[in-house]
Amino acid sequence: MNEEKYQPETLAVREGTLRSQFGEHSEALFLTSSFMFGSAEQAAKRFIGEEDGNIYSRFTNPTVTMFEERLAALEGAEQCVATASGMSAVLACVMGLLKAGDHIVASYSLFGSTVNLFNNVIKKFGVETTYVSATDVSAWQAAVRPNTKLFFLETPSNPLTEISDIAAISKIAKSCGALLAVDNCFCTPILQRPLDLGADIVIHSATKYIDGQGRVLGGAVLGSRKNMEGVYGFLRTAGPTMSAFNAWIFLKGLETLKIRMDAHSANALELAKWLEAQPNVARVLYPGLPSHPQHELAMKQQKSGGGIVSFEVKGGKEAAWRVIDSTRLLSITANLGDTRTTICHSASTTHARISPEARAAAGISDGLIRIAVGLEAVVDIQNDLKGLS
Repeated sequence: MNEEKYQPETLAVREGTLRSQFGEHSEALFLTSSFMFGSAEQAAKRFIGEEDGNIYSRFTNPTVTMFEERLAALEGAEQCVATASGMSAVLACVMGLLKAGDHIVASYSLFGSTVNLFNNVIKKFGVETTYVSATDVSAWQAAVRPNTKLFFLETPSNPLTEISDIAAISKIAKSCGALLAVDNCFCTPILQRPLDLGADIVIHSATKYIDGQGRVLGGAVLGSRKNMEGVYGFLRTAGPTMSAFNAWIFLKGLETLKIRMDAHSANALELAKWLEAQPNVARVLYPGLPSHPQHELAMKQQKSGGGIVSFEVKGGKEAAWRVIDSTRLLSITANLGDTRTTICHSASTTHARISPEARAAAGISDGLIRIAVGLEAVVDIQNDLKGLS
């Protein structure tokens, strides 16, 4: 398909559909570890890259390829490399593109496991990271070193929904010869296309909204074929591979992504407005609210506010835990992007393994609660938050 001819919801249903000799209508699930060749010569050509085709499901599988092509079309990318999880996508990006002695500039406002990966794993291989404010463009410029090779950010960020100016930060990255990678997990390509705004690489935890029902793990790295060469090379050798079954689930998830993201966003906006009116809520952080510090930028970069609402309750950790423990409908889990609304205390879950100083720098207080708004009736979600009264 020519993605320029079709709208995102059409691409999400039709793109990347490879057919076998059986003419199946739904995408086929290829559960095989390896593939056969017609001759020794054909095998040799495929292994050295002279002929396209499947070899071994660690790095070539038709079902995974269908998912990669569909997501690439939605993001406007030349190539997608699917991985086993969102964190393995971040790992593949860094290991595939950087070398010892390189430098990363990253936002303070990153998922806790990403911070731990940069600080505790990547650092051991001689790659240093400097953290700056997600929203202060001048701080990104000031952090640049001669060996800076990668800018890395989330927008909206987890869990504060801070919005980074992708276009402005992209200009700084390009001026110093660095690549800009954007984690697009919260928005998906339905609400935001970072490559169109100047980013070089897009990262996804497909586990979240791309699946949409909390069933399987997966990740993806997207960008130009040139930038994906090293990422694909790392995946082929190291093997943080997406399984064919998970890719098949993600293909089904993509088919409903547009209608789900629209519904998540509408429900989140309604809940955020309600939260602002609650007397025990100190502040609400949702990009779709005019009160959000980067509301104007969010509405410029995104089609809507997305499905994540964070808010601070008065009374710190004790009050936050009381609200969470009072719920009966909401799922107490750190996952997000599900049809079911989830609630968590970020400081003691997703960001528990980073230092208190790092949490403070990221603005994650003990009173902060993150809700990933699902597809239930908003009035039922509101009624379940009785611990706020």
